[in-house]
Amino acid sequence: MLERDPAEDPEWPSPPAATGCPAAGTKPVHALPVAEVPGRFETALPAGLTDAEARRRRARFGANVIATTERAGRLSLLLHQLASPVVYLLAAAGGLSLYFGDWQEAAAVIAVLAINTGLGFFTELRAVRSVEGLRSLGTRSARVRRDGHIRVLPAEDLVPGDIVLIEGGDAVPADIRLVEASNLGANESTLTGESVPVDKSAQPVAAEARLAERASMLFRGTLVTRGSGAGVVVATGAATELGAVSRLVAQADPEGSPLERRLGRLSGQMVWAVLGVAVLLAGLGIATGKDLRLMTEASIALSVAAIPEGLPIVATLVLARGMWRMARRNALIERLSAVETLGATTVILTDKTGTLTENRMTVRQLSLPSGQGDLAERGPSIEAGRLLRVAVLCNDAALGSGAGDGSGDPMEQALLRAGRSAGLDRAALGRDRPLVGKHAFEAAVRMMATIHAAGPGFWVAVKGAPEAVLAASRRTGDGAHDRLLDAGDRTLWRRRVEDLGARGLRVIACADRTVADPGCPPFEDLTFLGLVGLEDPAREDVPAAMAACRAAGIRAVMVTGDHAVTARSIALAVGLAGPGDRIAEGVPDAGLPDGLEDVAVFARVSPAEKLALVRAYQAKGEVVAMTGDGVNDAPALRQADIGVAMGRRGTDVAREAAAMILLDDAFPTIVGAIREGRIIFDNIRRFVTYLLACNLSEVMVVGLAVVSTLPLPILPMQILYLNVVTDVFPAFALALGEGRDDILRRPPRDPKEPILGRVQWTRIGLHAAAMTAATFAAGAAATFWLAFDPASVVTVTFLTLAFAQLWQVFNMRASSAPLLRNEVTRNPWVWAALLLCTALLVGPAYLPPVGRLLGLVPLDRNGWMLVLSVSLAPLLVVQLATLAAGARRPSGRNGRPT
Repeated sequence: MLERDPAEDPEWPSPPAATGCPAAGTKPVHALPVAEVPGRFETALPAGLTDAEARRRRARFGANVIATTERAGRLSLLLHQLASPVVYLLAAAGGLSLYFGDWQEAAAVIAVLAINTGLGFFTELRAVRSVEGLRSLGTRSARVRRDGHIRVLPAEDLVPGDIVLIEGGDAVPADIRLVEASNLGANESTLTGESVPVDKSAQPVAAEARLAERASMLFRGTLVTRGSGAGVVVATGAATELGAVSRLVAQADPEGSPLERRLGRLSGQMVWAVLGVAVLLAGLGIATGKDLRLMTEASIALSVAAIPEGLPIVATLVLARGMWRMARRNALIERLSAVETLGATTVILTDKTGTLTENRMTVRQLSLPSGQGDLAERGPSIEAGRLLRVAVLCNDAALGSGAGDGSGDPMEQALLRAGRSAGLDRAALGRDRPLVGKHAFEAAVRMMATIHAAGPGFWVAVKGAPEAVLAASRRTGDGAHDRLLDAGDRTLWRRRVEDLGARGLRVIACADRTVADPGCPPFEDLTFLGLVGLEDPAREDVPAAMAACRAAGIRAVMVTGDHAVTARSIALAVGLAGPGDRIAEGVPDAGLPDGLEDVAVFARVSPAEKLALVRAYQAKGEVVAMTGDGVNDAPALRQADIGVAMGRRGTDVAREAAAMILLDDAFPTIVGAIREGRIIFDNIRRFVTYLLACNLSEVMVVGLAVVSTLPLPILPMQILYLNVVTDVFPAFALALGEGRDDILRRPPRDPKEPILGRVQWTRIGLHAAAMTAATFAAGAAATFWLAFDPASVVTVTFLTLAFAQLWQVFNMRASSAPLLRNEVTRNPWVWAALLLCTALLVGPAYLPPVGRLLGLVPLDRNGWMLVLSVSLAPLLVVQLATLAAGARRPSGRNGRPT
């Protein structure tokens, strides 16, 4: 327990002499007798703290708040867009242009930088604003005794030592040691992972009790489901158990997504390669006596040619499109690259409660004296009706008009729903048998009873723990006749309890009796009516999602704080585990990351153990996605390669830690995200290959001209125009492809696999060489055959290279795809991009202001015939080479397009 103990905190005021200061090594607060609790925290029962003392402790211990992760501001988002090696190199090129007085070229480079930065900034800002809309925190209050009076105060004003009053429906505002408890229960699923409310008592528990077993404690962030009580605040703010989880969240160190790491490495490699080549060529030129300014301009042209200025633009737009597509499918992406990360996921660590289950208790089975019962729509049998009448009337919960509305203990709500479905009207039953008395559930008795007027006598309805109800029963009844329970009957009922429990069901028993006096002891001489098996059922849409994950080669592992039997039952129901799969309780202190392969379920797992599991899988080279909705999931959500939180059921802490939020809480939405991520990676690989082939052809054209002492066949402004205008639209069209049909029928990518492998680099080199050869061939033909003037020759070489790059888009099909019917030719955006770019290439030559800026002039018919015929040659050469290679080699690794 993260309390502030007087023995350990030198700033804690000295205790009164009567109580004495606890020595180091005394019992933790959950193990203290009630009489010792006020002395430990120097408060008084029942009066509570004085206002003066509360102010002093507030100043010393601070507000009862837990700081959340700081959100990225606008300035940090803007600076993030500029932190790229590509941006650095383009900025340097623009600076050199300014130094040599080339204002137009410098302005063009600056405009490119501004477009890249603006697109990235506004896209991420939109994502941040969407997430912030989910994270508004409501103001909570607490009832506190101070100076002997009950006051309602903001929860943030609580201090250690305050006496807090609590009742059903309250959210627990701090960590509290109970000193009074009446029929008190709390739902701690957000902290412990257990879906069933926990009985609470003021009695001390063992010092070594786990968090989920500390019945004498209420923890911040949990919900009181029934009863009432009072307790001493023992920890506030960051010192609470919820605060400990928040510290684990802060300590988690999420790595960049696989896509971010790959694009970062690629950008760095490109920058160093460009710098090396530019310096080498400039040095060669100066050594051979060429003008320094000429060599500098050539180096600038080479830098502009080598860097695909369209890459950041298209990468940002395609990721943003993926984010918006997922938002329409109820998945909110906080970081653009998170969609792609799901596409690379190899392991999903999923929570149980609310993620794989409905987070709503349901009556699954009745066990009656005559055998198993059901809840048929035609109405219950006589004996089932008698049992359900007890379940409905011996009940403190209430149902609303909606399917999910209700208050009180979830198991009692489930009993009311079962009675409603069987046609039992609670109000009518209450009128027929008015309530005259009640004995609340107590942990010592493990039963509750209600007493009702029934004719000349009184009817007692009892429900509770099966072993307690069975021990208090003397008879059993089948609805029409009662008979004495014998030893065989008791053995049979115990076996039935074990059988229901082995199926992961929560079991309660029902009994009744008739008495002449309402004051008779309620828990004796009962008639045992049967058992009710309840469960938090699996979501109906999860099994199909699990099957899709298996087909995609992704392994799902359940990680929950619930009991192993319950976890196994749900895992089998949704298809996450098979009969022979291993179920582990807790996480071993040693042996990680080994021994993970055969475990399908980790049960009774603490928040720190969840974090250790994520790190263990990552240490084995897995790309880990973690789903969850509770506070206990937050550290692992943040540490995972991608954390997936639930939007409806998810806590603020979980959503704060996640990179992706499922607005509909539907596990199948993850499958859609996986498909989208794989499509995005394939499309990014395709358009990066396209852009680099185009840019390498420009580098080769400029480099060969410098080495061979020829005049530059294309100008720096023309290169920039190609890279930013005509290259971007075909690349973006490739990025909008819908993907291949088999995209979810292949294994995940190797996490270490680069965006561009050997096959892609080979294709880039081949395509670039073909386009370079066509460009020089067109220039030579225009010079020596058509005898064009220098301005017309430059126009021919520029347009030949530009159209060769446009036709290059058809070389981006998978090598195994048909020549005329493939993912590129089926893409309508590709055809639209070709039409647009054709207009953007032809137009400038006939618009004098733009033509002068780009150094272009109009061409005659012969010039256009030369441009179109020669520019088609690279397409034909590459298609023939692809057909020949495809005849000798199968498609890429794991069936992926190459």
